[in-house]
Amino acid sequence: MTQHLVPDERRPANEGRKAAPRNRAALVSAAREIYAEHGLDAPLSAIARRAGVGQGVLYRHFPDRAALVIAVLEENVRQIERAAAADDAELPRVLGVLTWHQTESAAFVSVLHADVAGSNSGTPAYALALSQRVERALRGLLPDDHPLAAEADDLMIAVGMVSGAVTGPTREHRERRALAAWRLLGVEVGPVRPFEG
Repeated sequence: MTQHLVPDERRPANEGRKAAPRNRAALVSAAREIYAEHGLDAPLSAIARRAGVGQGVLYRHFPDRAALVIAVLEENVRQIERAAAADDAELPRVLGVLTWHQTESAAFVSVLHADVAGSNSGTPAYALALSQRVERALRGLLPDDHPLAAEADDLMIAVGMVSGAVTGPTREHRERRALAAWRLLGVEVGPVRPFEG
């Protein structure tokens, strides 16, 4: 019998709980990408593969599809809130972050359409709560003389209108449509990118 020498390639040590935050962040990031590319019905196995983890790790963090979708939406809202709380926060810059999430996350668009007044009984409670957080973050930067400050509902109606325009086969196409919608509303928007800070 011939003995084949195999290079000493050892599997990395299992980091256990130390890897949990990194794995969770990788899963949320992968889910955002996969959902943008293939919609909310994309296989969870594709998300686990993109994140570089096994399906067992995915299910330890997110017991079902809804939990993962909510985690992605929660991270989107947290980015908008952090952008609004930054020392150099300005409404156009935060609208740029919001617009990035609108063009990147199909699931986020439906949350922004949530009826903030709560009269739509078909809207899930988490969607209402996330929509209200987006509104608070934006409203804190809205000058009294801004076009979206004329009536109490104008701000979120405009956000919903722009969200409705965010359609198309590619992120670039969706971004062009979103920016056109803001322009037609007479609203200045900063660079369309995620908040990093």
